[in-house]
Amino acid sequence: MINRDIIVIGASAGGLETLRTLAARLPRSFPAAVFIVIHLPSTSRSFLPDVLSRAGSLPAAEPMDGDPIQRGRIYVAPPDYHLLVSNGHIHLTRSPKEGHQRPAINVTFRSAATSYGSRVIGVVLTGMLDDGSAGLWEIKNRGGVAVVQDPDDALFPSMPRNAIQQVPVDYRSSIEEMPLLLVRLCEGEDMKDRLPRKRVEEKMEVPNYLGFTCPECQGPLVETRGEPTESRCRVGHAFSTRMLINGQAASRERKLYEAMVALEESVDIVEFAASRAIESKRGELVQQAADLRRHAESVKSILDEIKLSLD
Repeated sequence: MINRDIIVIGASAGGLETLRTLAARLPRSFPAAVFIVIHLPSTSRSFLPDVLSRAGSLPAAEPMDGDPIQRGRIYVAPPDYHLLVSNGHIHLTRSPKEGHQRPAINVTFRSAATSYGSRVIGVVLTGMLDDGSAGLWEIKNRGGVAVVQDPDDALFPSMPRNAIQQVPVDYRSSIEEMPLLLVRLCEGEDMKDRLPRKRVEEKMEVPNYLGFTCPECQGPLVETRGEPTESRCRVGHAFSTRMLINGQAASRERKLYEAMVALEESVDIVEFAASRAIESKRGELVQQAADLRRHAESVKSILDEIKLSLD
C-alpha cells in the first residue's frame, strides 16, 4: 500500500476562497503535509496562512528555509520565493521566475515529484493560463497521483482545463468533494482504474535552440524535454507555450512604448535645436521634427490597434 503523505497544491485567480473551502474540510488528523503555491504580487504580504488557519483545524504558516516537513500542517509559499520540498525539509529560493511567476507552481510540483515519487499527490485548482501542468505531468510520470478541480466548478477554469488537456489526470473533483478524496488517497486507496505511466528515460540531448529570446532577459531559449514541452533560457526563466505568447506580447508592447518615447523625445530635441538654429538651417530641422512626430504617431496607432485586438 502506497504511503501518500506529500500533497502539493497550485492555485491562482480565485484561489483564496477555493483554498479556504478546502482547508475547512480537512480533518485534524490529516496524515500528510500540504504545500500550497498561489500566485501573489512579489511586494505584497500574504494573509493566506492566517485565513487557512482560521478556516480549518490544520495549522498553516509560511515556512522558513530549512524547516523540517511535518504531517498535519499546511505550508504556504511566501511571496517572491519558490518553495521546494526535498529530503524531509523545505527550501526557499529566489531563483529565476517561471512563467513570469515566483513562486511558480511547476517548481514546487517538480521538486516534490523528484524527491518523493509515488508518495506525492498533485492538485491543480482554479486559475488563469497553465502554470502547474508541466509539474503535474512530472508528478504523474514519477508514480504520483494527479488531481484537478473540475473546470465547471472552478471560478477560473483555464488552469485546471489546461492540466486536463496536457496530463492524464487520475481524478477531477469539485472543491466540496476534494477533501474526502484526498483523505482516501492518503489512506492508500488502491486506484485499480489508474494506468501506470512509463517513465521517460533520462538521456543527454543536444539543446534545441528555438531561435527566439526570453521575454524576461532576452537570452536564447531552448526547448525542454518532457510533456508538455517548455522553453527555458540559460538563466533559468521557463515558459509554457501559452505563457511564452503572453510574455512576448508584453515585451512587444513595452518595446513599442520605448520606441514611441524615443521618437517623441527626438522631436523635442530637434525642435529645441531648430529654435536656436540660424535661418538657413531652421527649415530643415523643422521638417525633421515633423517627420519624427509622424513616426511617433504611427507607433501610437499600432499600440492602439494592439489594445483593441486584446479587448
